[in-house]
Amino acid sequence: MSAASPSIDRPIALVGLMGAGKSAVARVLGERLGVVVADIDAFIEAEEDCPIAELFEREGEAYFRRREGEVLRQALEAGAQVIACGGGAVLDPAHRRLLRERCRVAWLEVTPAEALRRIGSVAGRPVLAGADPGARLAALLASRAPLYAEVADDRIATDGRDAEQVADAVLAAVGIAR
Repeated sequence: MSAASPSIDRPIALVGLMGAGKSAVARVLGERLGVVVADIDAFIEAEEDCPIAELFEREGEAYFRRREGEVLRQALEAGAQVIACGGGAVLDPAHRRLLRERCRVAWLEVTPAEALRRIGSVAGRPVLAGADPGARLAALLASRAPLYAEVADDRIATDGRDAEQVADAVLAAVGIAR
């Protein structure tokens, strides 16, 4: 499909817990659809010229969340058609409103155990610092699940699936045949 495909009426935004596969699935979707992809965390790292963990440490979470919203708006204005959001992008009510109003949102659901397996090392994951990572992921999911549900047009289970399979499920959910 080309970027001019009438099947993509709104950008596809991927939300979910860290380790759900948002970045990998976004890349697959972008390749298959031939559209511009925006990985919000990667853009922030590039613009700030430092890893997210360093940014959290240096500027704090509030600064990072503000940048997250700015970059999400920039991606939408620039015409990104697939957006990989950070795991906490839904924490801000303004971000949730923007996602609901401007995007077709797919919640990539992952269990905390599977997320931890995929993440491997918690190095570079500031919200997991200083805690039992599995318990922290479970707590994050419990607190964020209602927010993911609030913005989600579609819910896609990711456990036991690779990025290609999850991309297939996202495309099926949005009505685009592979």
